[in-house]
Amino acid sequence: MTNKHLGPAFDDFLDEEGILDEVTETAAKRVLSMGFARLMEQQNLSKAEMARRMQTSPNQIRRLLDEADTGVTLHTIMQAARATGGRVRITVE
Repeated sequence: MTNKHLGPAFDDFLDEEGILDEVTETAAKRVLSMGFARLMEQQNLSKAEMARRMQTSPNQIRRLLDEADTGVTLHTIMQAARATGGRVRITVE
């Protein structure tokens, strides 16, 4: 018996299932969220202080740190990077 899901790449399987883009988007947001959470923890930044630095609402910070919320804008991501002294690098392959 052969397994139709065994193949050269997991991405191929996800693509066949029609969920590659969704999974990739969720994974990217998770990496961003964890990165900002780590930077905030290292600097002992509260969500309130992060919002103050970004000149935004606490709700935006909640969305930024929510691994499942993929609707955060590039503008918000760049504001968060400036607020924490971090850098954002984006590549398209």
